Amino acid sequence: MATGNHDSFGFTAFAWRWAAATALVLISFNPSGHSWFHWVYEALSAEGLTAVHYFTGVLLLAAWTVFLVATQRSLGTLGIVILIALVGTGLWLLVDVGVIRIESRQAVTWLVLFALGLVLAVGLSWSHVWRRLSGQLEVDDDDG
Repeated sequence: MATGNHDSFGFTAFAWRWAAATALVLISFNPSGHSWFHWVYEALSAEGLTAVHYFTGVLLLAAWTVFLVATQRSLGTLGIVILIALVGTGLWLLVDVGVIRIESRQAVTWLVLFALGLVLAVGLSWSHVWRRLSGQLEVDDDDG
């Protein structure tokens, strides 16, 4: 049995990507008050920013860059717009039929953050899904 089979992409691989994307989103900002944004905001109003604030900010910027560039290259602008519309109207439908109850601005914020994680995860996964659906491999030849 061969190891490292690139055709083995499945739900587990997607779930890991969704977990990583959602972690990035929630570490950057979330309504609980425990995020990089809140940490920096508190530091600005107290002792000021230190090297660790900048270092973690650059780490987050690098991670966001990787996720956003991968999503842009994989889906393109139109694909991202369609995916956001699909996720947004899907959430709206779930609220409309009563599956999800939104009772506060904080609940809406959490939903939007998890939906953003989903959009990034789909962007990270789309090349694998496309290869499975079409049998075609996407190649980025714009490196030169």
